[in-house]
Amino acid sequence: MSAEVRPRLAVSSCLLGDPVRFNGGHSRDRFLTTELSQYVDWLRICPEMEIGLGTPRETLRLERSPDGPRLVTRRGRADLTAPMRSLATARAAALDVDGYVFKAKSPSCGIHGIPLYAGDGVVDRRNRGLFAGAVIDAHPSLAVEDEGRLRDAALREAFVERIFAAARLRSLLAGPWRPRDLVAFHARHKMQVLAHAPEAYRALGRLVATAGTAPREPLARSYARAFRAALARKATVGRNVNVLYHCLGMISERLDRARRADLVEVIESYQAHQVALSVPVTLLRHHARGENAAYVYDQSYLTPYPDPLRLRNHVPS
Repeated sequence: MSAEVRPRLAVSSCLLGDPVRFNGGHSRDRFLTTELSQYVDWLRICPEMEIGLGTPRETLRLERSPDGPRLVTRRGRADLTAPMRSLATARAAALDVDGYVFKAKSPSCGIHGIPLYAGDGVVDRRNRGLFAGAVIDAHPSLAVEDEGRLRDAALREAFVERIFAAARLRSLLAGPWRPRDLVAFHARHKMQVLAHAPEAYRALGRLVATAGTAPREPLARSYARAFRAALARKATVGRNVNVLYHCLGMISERLDRARRADLVEVIESYQAHQVALSVPVTLLRHHARGENAAYVYDQSYLTPYPDPLRLRNHVPS
């Protein structure tokens, strides 16, 4: 199921190898270009190039001012705040993507930890880049990360899960969907939502129950907003264990005692932080498929993204 729709991702173009960095180089990221690129469509963006700075160019920094952070060149003191904000506003208004990967530590594209200067000293390190901050403010439910954070196995898994879920929802709502299509979408994503946000699982169920009577567009907006917010919540070990047992319960009567015991054993091993989530998930998929339990096997939770990405293979800490 996860291979049906290719997520659309905006990306700082230097991360794909475009020579647009201040020094004329790039910051090509291996995961993005050799693994994820097989499954997504990119929207390349370099805000510095788009406001006409060219490359190589003078480095930039954020400086404190009474009106908020200013983006200035380090030596020439040129103030680029207005053109960068204007570009960010225009880009954000037209942005139609399932996620965004920003360049880390950039005063325009960084999403956290960007230093704010006053004179020669740093007075605050809790800032976003000027461009990235405007985009995130305009799209608060958008999945965003930088290439540095994506080196963390758990953060990488969470980001990729979100962009594929968002892409499937976008594909559904962009077409001539009927109430039963939304019901079917929700049915396939119930366990995935439950692993992230049990309260959203119940709220989305109530929304879907109105699919035959509620006005179509307001329902779509409400569902999309709640669905994306749910997937933004962290899927904890405890919530995953809850979902794994839910799935086991759906096929338990079809399994003999030995196979049930095997599943319980691997779920308990995952709960004890001894094996990766891929172990119980793979076994559940195997038994659901073998028993022709389509409702379980078709759950997006069991295949949230293409298997070759191998993102559930880390043991939780």
